[in-house]
Amino acid sequence: MPDTIFALSSGRLPAGVAVVRISGPEAPAAALALGGTLPPPRLARYGVLKDPASGAPLDQGLMLFFPSPASATGEDVVELHLHGGRAVVAAVLRVLSRLPGLRPAQPGEFTRRAHACGKLDLAEVEGLADLIAAESEAQRKQALALAAGALSRRMESWREGLVGALALLEAAIDFAEEGDVPDDLAAQATARLSGLKRELMAALADSARGERVRDGLVVAIAGPPNAGKSTLLNRLAGREAAIVSPVPGTTRDVLEVHLELAGQAVTLLDTAGLRETADLVEAEGVRRAHARAEAADLVLWLCDAGEAPPAAFASALRVRTKMDQGGAAPEGWLGISAATGAGLDGLVSAIEARTAALGGGEPALITRERQRLGLEAAAVHLERALQDFGGREELRAEEVRLAIRALDQTIGRVDVEDVLDALFRTFCIGK
Repeated sequence: MPDTIFALSSGRLPAGVAVVRISGPEAPAAALALGGTLPPPRLARYGVLKDPASGAPLDQGLMLFFPSPASATGEDVVELHLHGGRAVVAAVLRVLSRLPGLRPAQPGEFTRRAHACGKLDLAEVEGLADLIAAESEAQRKQALALAAGALSRRMESWREGLVGALALLEAAIDFAEEGDVPDDLAAQATARLSGLKRELMAALADSARGERVRDGLVVAIAGPPNAGKSTLLNRLAGREAAIVSPVPGTTRDVLEVHLELAGQAVTLLDTAGLRETADLVEAEGVRRAHARAEAADLVLWLCDAGEAPPAAFASALRVRTKMDQGGAAPEGWLGISAATGAGLDGLVSAIEARTAALGGGEPALITRERQRLGLEAAAVHLERALQDFGGREELRAEEVRLAIRALDQTIGRVDVEDVLDALFRTFCIGK
């Protein structure tokens, strides 16, 4: 019999309300011990919670009971809705720890039990983890779609298609000499597999956008020394995140600031001024600046003289700085003054337009490298299944089985214990 686990399942204390969750076979007994009675399933009951050892009151609150299997974890679950004071919650947890068969939950253990009971597959678990960690509107929408089963439903559809194609191939193998079996079964299977491969490739083509939204977009501010890069970073961040100095080469390392633009999570990089230098430390900063800017999703090329960016940054958003000192922005450039704030609204709009194009639109199906690799493996086996095996349909059938297995691994049906261990360690206690 599994242990019964408990933990604070709501946010940081103190709070207006604290939710303590209990899951496992002893959950109803724990509710009886604290509350005296067990409320009807899924109906909140208000009452006094008492220490069963002394009879002393602990708190007044709500109790709810969710019997198995109609609960979040698939087990018997009791929720205690308490006043959110630290002392109140500590007292209730202390009493629960003394009850037989109960122990504190480990990080992610409630979700792991939900997965084990078939309440959530691996893709939905990953969506829940992303939803908890979401910092931007785009991340929230994408994670919510994943947690609600968007990828899982599509995977199940692909799996059903592969199983149907496999059935046709098996029939062609086993009943080829039967007179009442059509002789074009292999051709029908090929047509199905071709269509499924196109769908998989379309999802994979959009995977970079999904991973980019989940991880956040990277916008690098690059340019020659004293172009106003650090001043612009501070303006966009709304705080003094970077040291601003008229001395060239002040910025030596890459400085990162996280913020939200147009609903997208964005990491702004303030980089060292790009120039030739004999200073070994500054030279290392220039090298890092080049590397980070080249890997960024978007580069803002800042220059107060209208000097064109290097070829590596040809697609950069070009920004003529220090407009408060006079001059005009070249054609195709945005003119700003980071010191006075002039032109910043237009720059932010341009950045938002670029980032929206990179990560906007409907939520992507594939949001993690693990998911992408699983689909890529399935696509490889589909590609092989579409090859000409000289009539040896059993070889094609084996490739289809391997494609099905790759999908099953992606949603956690088989061989994912190592993935589960790593994933649930990222959850907080109580989830």
